Amino acid sequence: MINIESYFSGKWLECGRDWPNVDCYGLVLKVRSDMGLDSWPDWGNARRLDRTMHNAGMKFKESLTACQPEPGAIIGCYSGNFLTHVAVVVADSSGEMCALEMTERAGVTCRPIRRLNKLFTRLEFYK
Repeated sequence: MINIESYFSGKWLECGRDWPNVDCYGLVLKVRSDMGLDSWPDWGNARRLDRTMHNAGMKFKESLTACQPEPGAIIGCYSGNFLTHVAVVVADSSGEMCALEMTERAGVTCRPIRRLNKLFTRLEFYK
């Protein structure tokens, strides 16, 4: 089990992959590494606004398995038909599955998945 609070010191950096300076996907990579899960591609140049993140994510998800929320699963967050954000599933202290995410505005936050679902057109989970 990971200590969720240890991630709250993260700082937003577009395309950041070196902790604590990360973007949303950089946080996913850090958490998965701390959980001892398989490493995933870096995509250090993938950005939301030019849709390189969407394109990389669409190609990568073909190699993943769709799943229900479980610790370490990536959450693909869609606005319309475009992947615009990612988060990672973690278990909070009560065992509830939550979304740990990094945003430019709020930094690292942990929220119930049902709340994240209200912010996007749809969520997809992969491992």
